[in-house]
Amino acid sequence: MPSLQYKSLLHYNSLLFRNQFLNVSAASPPSPPPPNRNLSCRITSQSMSCSSETPLPTLRTVTITYYELKDKDADLSLKIEEGFGPNGLGILSITDVPEFPSLRRNLLCLSSRLAALPEDVKKELEDPQSRYNFGWSHGKEQLESGKPDLLKSSFYANPLIDVPTNDAYLIQRYPSYCGANIWPQAALPELEVAFKALGKLIFDVGLMVAYHCDQYVSRGMKMQKDEGLEQILLRSRCHKGRLLYYFPAQLSNHEENSDSMSSWCGWHTDHGSLTGLTCAMFKRNDVEISCPDSAAGLYIRTRSGEIVKATFGENEIAYQIGETTEILSQGYLCATPHCVRAPKGKEASGVGRSTFALFMQPDWDEKLKFSEDVYIHKELIPSNDSLTFGEYSETLLDKYYHKKT
Repeated sequence: MPSLQYKSLLHYNSLLFRNQFLNVSAASPPSPPPPNRNLSCRITSQSMSCSSETPLPTLRTVTITYYELKDKDADLSLKIEEGFGPNGLGILSITDVPEFPSLRRNLLCLSSRLAALPEDVKKELEDPQSRYNFGWSHGKEQLESGKPDLLKSSFYANPLIDVPTNDAYLIQRYPSYCGANIWPQAALPELEVAFKALGKLIFDVGLMVAYHCDQYVSRGMKMQKDEGLEQILLRSRCHKGRLLYYFPAQLSNHEENSDSMSSWCGWHTDHGSLTGLTCAMFKRNDVEISCPDSAAGLYIRTRSGEIVKATFGENEIAYQIGETTEILSQGYLCATPHCVRAPKGKEASGVGRSTFALFMQPDWDEKLKFSEDVYIHKELIPSNDSLTFGEYSETLLDKYYHKKT
């Protein structure tokens, strides 16, 4: 089973979306006012699906050039607010990042080769102790129907630190954070190099995004320098990369869930701080092709309750806000529920999909200072108290997923 911070628990979110109100707030540049949490929209499991015949709007992500992002004196507050603010999609993308196109291609091309390794080799790459959040994972997750997800495989690793700690107590308490990477050093040695190179680049660019997020948030709330998103991510040892491969399916498999909006990845809200995403790569018979279905892709539930398709360029890095950042920023930066829709129809038969995500999040020992006006998971946060990110995650796991045995 995947752990909470990396998949945000499909089971947890199905409960959450039936029972939680997402608050709608407003902001006006250049200084955002306090979020207005009196307006809200109910999200239900029924409203999370949509007929395949219903056309949905497609929105381009807000874009920032790498050269703008590098400039610490640049005022990017309007774009940060447009992408991440209370009325945004919770996503923006960075263009013109040096070396990104080649590093993306190098890693994504390895996903199918990893999936094709002998079963006994892949078995050696599994780590049940970490809830399969290190190394190889296939068939361990459940679809929203409750059936095992056999169409998708994952490979997890921390691209920055191979061994985050040697403390046996911490490894036992937080196995999905504190475990060690498992690389196929003999079977596919190039995977480690490509995984770390892309992961490090997305992390470095993500820190720049975090810096400008801090500049925006600091206009509306007081925070110490070491409490900002950039510093929290910089000192963390918990970052996790996930290389995904969706196996080619036959036409009948694609048609089986043709009306499911979340046929490739269930509705969820990222749990951590900031998620870096690559555009997917599609292949048929080892030949790269464009996406065979224009309706496939990333769908987002907006703060007003509308479902829209979000698109960004092949050579752009997209970043999404997670729930932890929304809570710590007191709602100035907002996370949004999202899912991935699979292509369907005759042209989608036999097509494989590869993609990569980097989940950037606080350290397991990071003290999270929650405001008194917490409105996400309020029932889990002690009044006038703080939790470490590790404690907070375990609390969510116990409530919405399952208790560790």
